[in-house]
Amino acid sequence: MAAKQRGTRTFYTVAMSSTATNEGPNVGKLRRGKVRRIVLTGFMGSGKSTVGPLVAERFGWRFLDVDDTIEAEAECTVAELFVREGEAAFRERERAAIARLAQNEGLVLALGGGAIEREETRTLLLAQPGTLLVHLEVELATTLARCRGAEQLRPVLADKANLAGRYARRLPLYRMAHVSIAVDALTPLEVADAVIQAAQAK
Repeated sequence: MAAKQRGTRTFYTVAMSSTATNEGPNVGKLRRGKVRRIVLTGFMGSGKSTVGPLVAERFGWRFLDVDDTIEAEAECTVAELFVREGEAAFRERERAAIARLAQNEGLVLALGGGAIEREETRTLLLAQPGTLLVHLEVELATTLARCRGAEQLRPVLADKANLAGRYARRLPLYRMAHVSIAVDALTPLEVADAVIQAAQAK
């Protein structure tokens, strides 16, 4: 990898593509031990649930999606949980699920887009030895393009002002991850390769 300094952030160009990979401010916390689990975070449409299985397959690890796990345990959808319990109760359910799942080794875990807003979740994933928190960074325009037609499943897509506000609020939190990868122009396989290279470099 070739490093280029841009202000206070260091971007790494991965040889296999023009992938921009940024080490976040918390990367030093990771270097206390070998990567034993990879956690993917990012805004909707960033490809967490697509890339995660590809990375897991390459490592011979398991892949889990936090939202899928919650739905299986609750026997209803996340959208139904929001209506039935409210967002605060759902976020607590989500925090507990992440804390439990993140104890496993040999795991690639995909977070829901809003999970990063919970401070306890960020603290756990950034400080836990052996955990690599990877942000798959997309521009808002990419989210809109990739999620077009999914408004019924994701009603927030129809409210552009609310969506833009969520994106702006979450982006600096996502960028606290150990590593950020700009994925807008990449295929899922290229993103998976970048995640793998980031993990192997630790």
